Amino acid sequence: MTLPLRFGVWALTHGSWASRHHPSDPPDASWKRVRAQILQAEALGYESTLLAQHIIHPSGDDQDLLETWTGAAALAALTGRIELIAAIKPLLVHPVVLAKMALQIENISEGRFGINLVNAWYRPELERSGIGFPDHDDRYAYGREWVEIFERLTSGHRVDFRGQHFSIEAYQLRPRDEFRPRPAIYLGGESEAARALAAHAADVYFMNGQPLQDIRALIQDVAHRPRIGAPIRFGMSAFVIARETDAEAEAELTKLFAIAEQDKPARARLVANADPEAQMFKTAAKEARVGTNGGTSARLVGSYDTVARRIVEFNAIGVELFMLQFQPVDENMARFAEHVIPRVRHLQGRAAA
Repeated sequence: MTLPLRFGVWALTHGSWASRHHPSDPPDASWKRVRAQILQAEALGYESTLLAQHIIHPSGDDQDLLETWTGAAALAALTGRIELIAAIKPLLVHPVVLAKMALQIENISEGRFGINLVNAWYRPELERSGIGFPDHDDRYAYGREWVEIFERLTSGHRVDFRGQHFSIEAYQLRPRDEFRPRPAIYLGGESEAARALAAHAADVYFMNGQPLQDIRALIQDVAHRPRIGAPIRFGMSAFVIARETDAEAEAELTKLFAIAEQDKPARARLVANADPEAQMFKTAAKEARVGTNGGTSARLVGSYDTVARRIVEFNAIGVELFMLQFQPVDENMARFAEHVIPRVRHLQGRAAA
């Protein structure tokens, strides 16, 4: 059976998702840049975008950073088809407030909005603000209560809730979602706590890019966990290098690795400031890669035909959404849309015939 397959792009909220020293693709997290990127992505046929969230930049607090939720609201008014997924760290915003914001953006976008629940990993962001940085499993316990309240409020219910972290009495939000039952809920993370919460609460489990066999294991683990409601779906992040030939793509990868050498000091500071229990950094330490959130670990590097074939292989094991990174962004986003997406659709058509 051929599963639905969608392509999205990481919005440039952080200025870049690869080297910050690329000579023809300098970091730019301005609203003007992100607006142009997402309007181009929609025109090219991409179906989704993810706006990551930090309050201070993990590469250094001297770096520019677009605010996620005001950016998502503005994009909701400017776009007409592309799905908008805004990341949220539950410790930063009370679920009652965030649910109201999400419903507003959902209705502005006419049913194209979702949240990506991220239970935080960058310690200075929360510690320096005075919010505090609870232990890993405590953050997920907080996130479990948070997302339950969010789900019930955005579904139109009047909510009474008593938990360890929240106490809510007869709370209801209006207007409710005018286009579907509620906004979509995405959730990522590789730890046991993250997988359990995804199976419990998410519509889509959003995975960092990894080799095919590792993604298959994650999907099998989460898909077989107890769950109420519709089956969980799966998305994956990946950095793409697609060229006419495999050799050209590998040469470009070598070039990007060389440029990324200049980012090593900032990368070391980032890792030092991360939660040592964050599984994604343990996974990332296994191999060098270009890009964030798995980057090139998913092996979407090669000729147009090679990359298309690998995407179809991931789709065959359950990945329905591919959230992509490129560098330089504009030309490679267009190249992928022109050369790879048609090949994927052709392969899908042959499989379905």
